[in-house]
Amino acid sequence: MKFSVKGFEIHSEYLDVAAQRTVLAAVRGVVAQVPFFRPEMPNGKPMLVRMTAAGQYGWISDKDGYRYAERHPSGKTWPAIPADVLDIWQSLTGLERQPECCLVNYYGAEAKMGLHQDRDEADMQWPVVSISLGDEGLFRMGNVTRGGKTESMWLKSGDVVVMGGEARRAYHGVDRIRAGSSKLLPKGGRLNLTLRVVQ
Repeated sequence: MKFSVKGFEIHSEYLDVAAQRTVLAAVRGVVAQVPFFRPEMPNGKPMLVRMTAAGQYGWISDKDGYRYAERHPSGKTWPAIPADVLDIWQSLTGLERQPECCLVNYYGAEAKMGLHQDRDEADMQWPVVSISLGDEGLFRMGNVTRGGKTESMWLKSGDVVVMGGEARRAYHGVDRIRAGSSKLLPKGGRLNLTLRVVQ
């Protein structure tokens, strides 16, 4: 089922269980090469999520700020974005332009992500495609400027969100995780994959 909230295009239950397991296997292949790490914000405080990435670029944060980088903090280059993940981008956007980064965030039961904009990309005309796997996350959707009314909804395993148009610049975040709401990940938690055009 497809619907829109504040310009965010929600594809509810887009991936069935078999497709979710296929994408999960692909993510595990990425993590085996470039393990999850916990980035620090520029103020030195560690983020609550753990992350890794695939593609030409990954996204990192440390005392030098937020940015895309061509290497994992270990020094390894990021592996290619798995074909099964690229297929989701292609089927939902129909764009010839391919994403150059697949950021993978892992949310444990206590993790969250404050309201933020995705604005480190060179050209923001391209959408961001966000894939949810595992436990449900309470997704908050705001506006292109801070403040104002927000909307929230629980994203379930298999839901995909396309952030394009005005929503591409909108503030958004994850307020909390509903622990135990999915059996996809044996140890629980939520995986969020975001596909981005960087350059």
